[in-house]
Amino acid sequence: MPLKMDEAWMLAIRPKTLPAGAVPVLLGSALAAADGRFQLLPALVALICALGIQVATNFINEIYDFRKGADTAERLGPTRTVAAGLISEKTMIRVSLSLVLVVFLLGLFLVYTAGWPILVIGLFSLLFAWGYTGGPYPIAYSGLGDLFVFVFFGLVAVGGTYYVQSHELAMPVLLAAVAPGVFSVNILLVNNIRDIGTDRKVGKMTLPARIGAVYARRLYVALTVVAYLVPLFLYLEGYSLFGLLSWLSLPLAFRMKRELYSSEGRELNHVLAGTGKLMTLFGILLSLGILIQY
Repeated sequence: MPLKMDEAWMLAIRPKTLPAGAVPVLLGSALAAADGRFQLLPALVALICALGIQVATNFINEIYDFRKGADTAERLGPTRTVAAGLISEKTMIRVSLSLVLVVFLLGLFLVYTAGWPILVIGLFSLLFAWGYTGGPYPIAYSGLGDLFVFVFFGLVAVGGTYYVQSHELAMPVLLAAVAPGVFSVNILLVNNIRDIGTDRKVGKMTLPARIGAVYARRLYVALTVVAYLVPLFLYLEGYSLFGLLSWLSLPLAFRMKRELYSSEGRELNHVLAGTGKLMTLFGILLSLGILIQY
């Protein structure tokens, strides 16, 4: 049965990747609240912009992977709507440009409230959304995608969210940003471990395509360990001990590790979704913990 248009757009949005946009804003806002700097309207606008950039990145990825032949019938991930003919390339381009324009206009409010550093962050974020798979030297095809994801969905997203509310930035905030940053990298790692075979065929040399599935899986585990050390270091920096509530998500983390090592091909789609859930649960628990004063 053919998909309805709204179902096709949901596939293009890739809801399982949205925690990478939402969790950093949640954490940055929690840190701002703990420091007595929380502002609701900038926080909400930052959330909308972060999700908009995430979705725009996904849309642009569909366009350029289709052009480069990366989204073939052989790929093991969810259906890519442009490659499958569910959404035309022309329509996807038009919607992507419209979304980028909306994000830019909303971002001008944050520039007005917090100054030119936010303009720089916003422009570079939009450039990353395009340059991830677009342009003459696409980041995703070079093996550097993981580094850029860590920077933009970790350091920039958390730090930027905090800055638009407090108009300053402290080192503990960037320390906290490491957690959503490495979880976002893990989401990408699972996606690219699944697609090693098809990516190599079209010259899309992601980090897993370069180092192999064995080392990519080890990196996933190492980054997960790093994430769970962050709440402890935040406590040492003066934030609430209740940030360790995030460790209640450890059973899910162990399950994802087991499934990552026991899954191949399409089975990894479940691990990808589970990693997104882990990031969300960890981020909510850490944010709540930081807000609990004792």
